[in-house]
Amino acid sequence: MTDSVDLAQLPTPFFLVEEGKLEDNLKQLKEVMDRTGARILLAQKAFSAYALYPMIGRYLAGATASGLFEARLGAEEMVSVLAAEGKHCENHIFAPAYQEKDFPQILAYCDHIVFNSWKQVQRFGARARAAGRSVGLRVNPECSTQEGHAIYDPCAPGSRLGVTRSNFEAALAEPGGGELLTLLDGLHFHTLCEQDSDALERTLDAVEEKFGDFLPRMKWINFGGGHHITRPGYDLARLERCIRRMQERYGLQVYLEPGEAVALDAGELVATVLETGENGGLFAILDTSAACHMPDVLEMPYRPPLRGSGEPGEKRYTYRLGGPTCLAGDMIGEYSFERPLREGDRLVFEDMAIYSMVKTNTFNGMPLPAVVLRGRDGRARVWKEFGYEDFRGRL
Repeated sequence: MTDSVDLAQLPTPFFLVEEGKLEDNLKQLKEVMDRTGARILLAQKAFSAYALYPMIGRYLAGATASGLFEARLGAEEMVSVLAAEGKHCENHIFAPAYQEKDFPQILAYCDHIVFNSWKQVQRFGARARAAGRSVGLRVNPECSTQEGHAIYDPCAPGSRLGVTRSNFEAALAEPGGGELLTLLDGLHFHTLCEQDSDALERTLDAVEEKFGDFLPRMKWINFGGGHHITRPGYDLARLERCIRRMQERYGLQVYLEPGEAVALDAGELVATVLETGENGGLFAILDTSAACHMPDVLEMPYRPPLRGSGEPGEKRYTYRLGGPTCLAGDMIGEYSFERPLREGDRLVFEDMAIYSMVKTNTFNGMPLPAVVLRGRDGRARVWKEFGYEDFRGRL
């Protein structure tokens, strides 16, 4: 990691992670843990800047992974590091299906393993239990809470994620089904995406309706992610009622695994205007790409906040901002400004710590943005820089 740098002189594009804001989020999450006894985990799929894992692990209960490499990252960069300080961090994993070649390593890295189907429990559950791991099953409460974002709805018809009540019963009716049930320590669900606790409350109603008769047999329940806990106006009181509801009715340890809530508003992506033009309206080409550096802009889709800008037509000059790739749809969105954009202007896209760094790619040979960390003291250090060999090595 380099010494303190002058951001004004640093080549763009780069991600800037604000350690102070990240810590503020962590303090809020720890307060929820302290008040309720729930355990909150970092969902690495949203934020994996592992230089900050020790800080995160000092506040939270651990990390959760969606695959082998994330599991290893959490084990090496959080669990092991904090163990040297005397702090125990848990390492959880859920994946739609595990591979035999990976499972010995998963057993080595993870203490909680959540399976997506009874077939997976049948294949791996006894081995996990014999290794002393806590075994869970993801359930599908068939309760969609998404509006307009079907790509993020695990309860949509035909979903491959989680076991429905009918599939749950069918498996238990098979010979040996009762033995499979004895392997389980907990149930896991995940239905939310950037939502408040009212959606969680509706989901819990469905979970109790579908699986409430099995909850007294369990030791824990995992509420999954998508909880926007650190967003201003989030209903913390309702969240805490939901947690206590599961604790008091069933004696369960409650887990939550937010990603966005950990790093919400804790990062920026700084870019430079390369060229401007006009074609039925003003446009600007930037040195950052929606397709390569913030793919959720196209997948979600959404319009990322841009500092100092307005909605289209709100200010005097409206531009369509696009990336430097050959993809015609590599468009970030329309923004308005008080003055015309000029080549060399720097633009700052906000809330870019989450689901950006973890999704970057090198399509068209685009270089990956550097990653810069800035402490509460205002000192910025370049943590990661990328070049041609990073591009070449991925091919």
